Amino acid sequence: MPFSWEKRLTPSKFMLLAVPCIALLLSLLFCGVFLLITGRDPVEIYVAMISGALGSTYGLSETIVKAIPLMLCGLGISVAFRMQLWNIGAEGQLYVGALAATWLPLTFPALPAWVMLPLMVCLGMAGGALWAFVPGILRARWQVNEIITTLMLNYIGILWVSYLVYGPWRDPKGLNFPLTAQFPDAAILPFWGTSRIHIGLLLALAIVAFLYVLFNNSRWGYELKVIGSSPKAARYAGMNITRNICLAMLLSGAICGLAGMTEVSGIIGRLQPGLSPGYGYTGIIIAWLGQLNPLAIVIMSFLFGALQVGGYMVQTLGVPAAVASMIQGSILFFVIGAEILTRYRISYTGCKGGRSDRE
Repeated sequence: MPFSWEKRLTPSKFMLLAVPCIALLLSLLFCGVFLLITGRDPVEIYVAMISGALGSTYGLSETIVKAIPLMLCGLGISVAFRMQLWNIGAEGQLYVGALAATWLPLTFPALPAWVMLPLMVCLGMAGGALWAFVPGILRARWQVNEIITTLMLNYIGILWVSYLVYGPWRDPKGLNFPLTAQFPDAAILPFWGTSRIHIGLLLALAIVAFLYVLFNNSRWGYELKVIGSSPKAARYAGMNITRNICLAMLLSGAICGLAGMTEVSGIIGRLQPGLSPGYGYTGIIIAWLGQLNPLAIVIMSFLFGALQVGGYMVQTLGVPAAVASMIQGSILFFVIGAEILTRYRISYTGCKGGRSDRE
């Protein structure tokens, strides 16, 4: 073969920017071909999605509403991923964070807002952190694969919420529907104007600023990068890998748990099954597309929020909203496939199996 794959010593900055864009375009092209095969006009559908998500004040506000939990999940996942810890449990951590935050207004409904909301934030983050700490300590102490443990804990967290809303926490006045009682006004996050955009947006942006400083201007952020790149070098430098694994998973889960708290307090106003349409899983795509950069994750969260809102809007054309999920899945497929271009480059080695010029 006259060509071979050669590993890059340092990732190309151009490819780090180009790969997500290429992956997005290829996924749209792939889904467009699929829509053509099924007798749909992909241009019409894509235009309807864009205009539905960004073409009106309502659509834009709903896009921002969807972007808030996506942003938080993407940010939480990025913390673990920087250490090469594959936290696939953001969905379960979101549910447990929502569950922990819900306990407070159901138990102490008379608390004032200035006490209720900060405590709900703390409880939501604590719930998500503890749910991520379990696979974290298993990985740190006994090298148990965190992909399996975080994924399995998703189902436990989701089913735990279902058990509570179908059983002990079900609203006796809810006409037998699986819902908790409505939160008191003190447990509802403030909104902007008449839109559904709530103050959780400010919390998410504060996390963005915190992580940007943490990753780029702190010793711990540097340790995360070194441990993720070379655990042997980190151990030789005296870095405590066990402690850092636990801390990274705790912070990752806490941010994902905050996403659950903002959903129940800012949007739903109670705990219910199916409170997330897969925010935790979509956050994985967002974290990868954003190259684990907090600022880029903000942009990707907005784009994916628009994709979800646009998916609902195209139902007026007789197209299932699942088209948005199909596009998300194809984006993840192409991102992972194109990731090799950031780590390797094609090198010409000469014809007829001869030795390369460098040899």
